[in-house]
Amino acid sequence: MKQISINYKTLLIALLILSGSKLIAQTKNADTAKSKNLKEVTIKADKPIIKQEVDRITYDLQADPENKVSNVLEMMRKVPFVTLDANENILLKGNSSYKFLINGKPSSMMERDAKSVLRSIPASTIQRIEVYTTPPAKYDAEGLGGIINIITYKKIVDGYNGTVDLNERTPSGPGFGTSVSVKSGKFGLSAFGGGSLSNSPLTTNLNVRNTTGTDLTYLNQQGTSRSNGNNGYLGTELSYEIDSLNLVSGQFNINGSKSNGNSTQQSILAGPADDITGYDLTNTNNGHGKGFDAALNYQLGFKNNKSKLLTFSYRYYKYDNRNQAYLKTTDRVNYDAPDYDQDDITSASEQTVQLDFVQSFKKWSVEAGVKGIFRDNKSDFQYNTFNAAANQFERDSSLSNQYNSTQNILAAYNTWQYATKSLTIKAGVRVEQTITDADFISTASAAHQRYLDIVPSIAINMLVDKNSGLNLGFSQRLKRPGINKLNPFVDRSNPNFQSYGNPDLGRVLISDIRLGYNLSGKASLNVAVFYDFGRNLDLLVSNFDKATNITYSTYKNLGKVTGIGNFIGFSYPFTKSLNFSVNSNIMYFTLDGPVDGVMKNISFVTVGIYPSLGYALDGGWRINANVDINGRNPTGLQGSSNGVVSTGLSVNKQLIKNKLSLSAGVRNPFTKYRNNITETSGTDFTQTIINQNYFRSYTISLNYNFGKLKDAIKKTRRGINNDDGAR
Repeated sequence: MKQISINYKTLLIALLILSGSKLIAQTKNADTAKSKNLKEVTIKADKPIIKQEVDRITYDLQADPENKVSNVLEMMRKVPFVTLDANENILLKGNSSYKFLINGKPSSMMERDAKSVLRSIPASTIQRIEVYTTPPAKYDAEGLGGIINIITYKKIVDGYNGTVDLNERTPSGPGFGTSVSVKSGKFGLSAFGGGSLSNSPLTTNLNVRNTTGTDLTYLNQQGTSRSNGNNGYLGTELSYEIDSLNLVSGQFNINGSKSNGNSTQQSILAGPADDITGYDLTNTNNGHGKGFDAALNYQLGFKNNKSKLLTFSYRYYKYDNRNQAYLKTTDRVNYDAPDYDQDDITSASEQTVQLDFVQSFKKWSVEAGVKGIFRDNKSDFQYNTFNAAANQFERDSSLSNQYNSTQNILAAYNTWQYATKSLTIKAGVRVEQTITDADFISTASAAHQRYLDIVPSIAINMLVDKNSGLNLGFSQRLKRPGINKLNPFVDRSNPNFQSYGNPDLGRVLISDIRLGYNLSGKASLNVAVFYDFGRNLDLLVSNFDKATNITYSTYKNLGKVTGIGNFIGFSYPFTKSLNFSVNSNIMYFTLDGPVDGVMKNISFVTVGIYPSLGYALDGGWRINANVDINGRNPTGLQGSSNGVVSTGLSVNKQLIKNKLSLSAGVRNPFTKYRNNITETSGTDFTQTIINQNYFRSYTISLNYNFGKLKDAIKKTRRGINNDDGAR
């Protein structure tokens, strides 16, 4: 950039100061300014990737060079406390129960199909990812692991900035993404959007079950599957500053997807002497879904105290999903079930009203608010069997499913924060009343639940010196049972495996204690140790019935968990060009609970270690290499899934004064396929499921940054934060 330096030349001035007839002082010279142009100066500094705050830890995606060649789902492996299992399911502190927010607010795209959306978002269009390790009382209590908040835009001054990313991923397909922020006077706008095609080549699957004891049986189901689809999303936030005391803001997000696929299955159930049943099944399926959400916020300031703010908020969201499957059976052996098709239509809507108040005075700040959430869920699952005599499909009511459910949550919270230069304490309490009513029409049953929860939280952040600090937190989180876990309808789509919900299933409550230490300097280090404990986990339990040769599965509140884990984030520049970093999450825990009337205890260690190495070359080139190590994960009291090791190599080139970059990468170049293996065992059976996945991928992407800035964008400091829907 061009620099102007100010220096001085001497100017002589005759100046006499008289008092009566006496000379008091005489100034003979003074300095006047002159300027000259300096040569262009380039200032280089590495942004810290990880930042610890009192109640959260932040991962800056823009500071990670791999953002140019990865999607958000892939980058999740490097976010503190987050791991991905062998099936790319996101776990937060080893837990599948958590909440996703976008810009501090819930989004229908995360509620409907979070994994597919995150896979389609280029990481270069995201600013940072926040993990609330000790969520404050202003956030709803749902989500045992905590909260993951994705920030899509950067606060700017008057003007605009943005990024555009185009990519091609093999074998998946092309994709694009963009984000932009604009501010002009009192008006501000931020938006992000994109889409992708997703092609999954032909893969195989295998399901094997062996029974023990008398009347031994062996079930073998093997098949193939392939699918393709597309996904698109658009999100916006707008604000208008009426005057210095009145600010209006709003959000609007839409998303949609389509998919289709084909699968085959050959099933043989054999006894000690001969086959019992057998058939070949062909499944042609397609699905589509859409969702949107909109919110309006009004923030009122006060003339007598600028720190006082009162915010009124309203939000509405809805999503719909429809999945259809057409199944044809051939080569039957002692199997007389007719051909059938399935049509599954689900919808969910939610309205939220909220009032928040904040005020600061000296070293203190206080937050308080009330909130109401009103949910309505519906489902109509139609199972249609083929009537050969009439040559048409007819609905089978015994295999179809229909329900309506409502859930109302009334809440109030209060949070206090004390902050000095070296100490921050944030403590609060949240009260939530839950009212759930579900009408399961197909089974002529219902579920009615009423419960009150009082949830405390406290977080302390203390500076040890200018480069290091300690962080301590305690919080309680809960998980309400989702409608699918409550619904007693029996899914008989696979004749040998039937599953159903439990209308008596209750909520789960987990307590978490955490201690952390962070160090910044040439080496960057973030370490945290946490201890979790809770009861009445809603675990999946499977039992084998010898009379019918069917495995039945449902959820029960029977688990007790205790666990201790740690997170380590470390970064060190060996040279100006070579940098090493590692993100690791390791947890040891025990699960206790009854299975088939017998108490069972398992101990497990989950491991996620993600080292990476980056090397900067002359001319704007950079090479990145990483290894992802994931250990086994439990699937409840009866089983576990296998671990996986994956590798990646990428290179990117900065072009046009760092505005344009070209990137290319490969993941798992030496392994084309990998097998996801889940093993389950019970009193009378063992079962192994092996799903083959396409493992190798190639990516090339083009990323362009643009913008011209002047002044900072404003938004309301409070808004709807419904981080409490069940996952």
